[in-house]
Amino acid sequence: MGCSAAVQKDERPLDGSRAIAHPALMSAPVPPAISHGSVLRIAIPIVLSNVSEPMIGVVNTAVMGRLPEPYYIGGVAVGALIFSFLFWGFGFLRLSTGGLAAQATGANDKEALVTLLGRSLVLAATIGLALIATGPWIGPLAVTLVGGSADVMREAQTYFAWRIWSAPGALINYAVMGWFIGQGRANIAFFVQLFLNLSNMTLSMIFVLGLGMATAGVGLAVIIAEYAAAGLGLLLALRQFLRMGVRPPAAVIFDRAKFTALVAANGDIMVRSLALVFGFAWFVSRGAKQGDLIVAANAVVLNLFEVAAYMIDGFAYAAEALVGQAVGARDRARFWRAIRLTTLWAGVLSLLCALVIIALGTPLIAIMTTNAEVQETASHYMLWAALATVLGAACFQFDGIFTGAMATREMRNMMLVSLAAYLVSWWFLEPAFGNHGLWAALNIFFVARGITFAASMPVLERRAFGAGS
Repeated sequence: MGCSAAVQKDERPLDGSRAIAHPALMSAPVPPAISHGSVLRIAIPIVLSNVSEPMIGVVNTAVMGRLPEPYYIGGVAVGALIFSFLFWGFGFLRLSTGGLAAQATGANDKEALVTLLGRSLVLAATIGLALIATGPWIGPLAVTLVGGSADVMREAQTYFAWRIWSAPGALINYAVMGWFIGQGRANIAFFVQLFLNLSNMTLSMIFVLGLGMATAGVGLAVIIAEYAAAGLGLLLALRQFLRMGVRPPAAVIFDRAKFTALVAANGDIMVRSLALVFGFAWFVSRGAKQGDLIVAANAVVLNLFEVAAYMIDGFAYAAEALVGQAVGARDRARFWRAIRLTTLWAGVLSLLCALVIIALGTPLIAIMTTNAEVQETASHYMLWAALATVLGAACFQFDGIFTGAMATREMRNMMLVSLAAYLVSWWFLEPAFGNHGLWAALNIFFVARGITFAASMPVLERRAFGAGS
């Protein structure tokens, strides 16, 4: 289907907002064919930058593992979990910005790209400041809800009190990263993310091991790293603005009706993200109720899975960009080729990561903690992390596909159904099998997400391209 036909039909994207339509579509360049090389050019930088993201957790665990008591690891794990819930509740700032940027890129609409980032940045800064203002109430409540021993809860509260000040920087980074990834500019996203994560890890080691700040040092490291990375990302975005030569009036960016539409369109993504993080919050919370040793062991093993998951997610980001561009260009063949190639590579990488966890899990656990009891306990659950890596690959990949197509309603509904399946399975499995049952329920969560996504693919295709060929 040609570009002019897409403009004449005034199609609406799957988030319910007005479709991208711009005179530049009439002369949009024909994009190169999707190949293994084009997939890898997007995915590899994201894989490399993503693997440094959970490495923050690995380094923080390793740093806190040098301290004498396991509650330091548990406190940071609980505190980090709370921020996953808080920040990824607003994960639509990355997901929607990435999906809409991909569609604008496919439609060759430069003005839409510029105004999209402007609105996303204003929204990110506003939400971040609101989180700081409400932090004194959110922190104690969240720590109490997650639970744990008095020592774990004290350290978690210390971590929260520091890290909440990073909120505006963290959410701005979500928007900037999504904007670059949606355009397929993975090299820039890689550079900014790597800068953020290396800064965070280096500062954590300096503040905790060098200056003896313990949990407070980990929180301070996040603050400095997030704002430094946000500044770098904004400078790179400004450079691209100047090259694009598009300068829409401020009134267009700050249009009240368009802001309202942006927030409304992302309500589904917010619900989906909160449900996802709640699933992991439930996992950590239930582990915490089994004692400091279990929560520390689970944190260590979960780090193995998260490193693998973030690597595999690089191909989900590639799917998001390529699928979104195909939807924006109204190219059904390109849409399916993007899905096939990115999913193939994600499957291969998931198997390799699982094998590495099985083969090297024990020495990797020893690196993260010197506590012999935590090492021994964690080794009993290592195979669950390998299984989660394989089972989770499909739902990670579907996340990228549905985000690129902005199928937000389906993402919300499937996540809620999968979360229900997870909680029902936990209800039966944990009482019978303890922490092994908890890990089994988490894996069922991934399986349920993959099945519900697959069942919704025909609906996604019809809404993106219509019933015809």
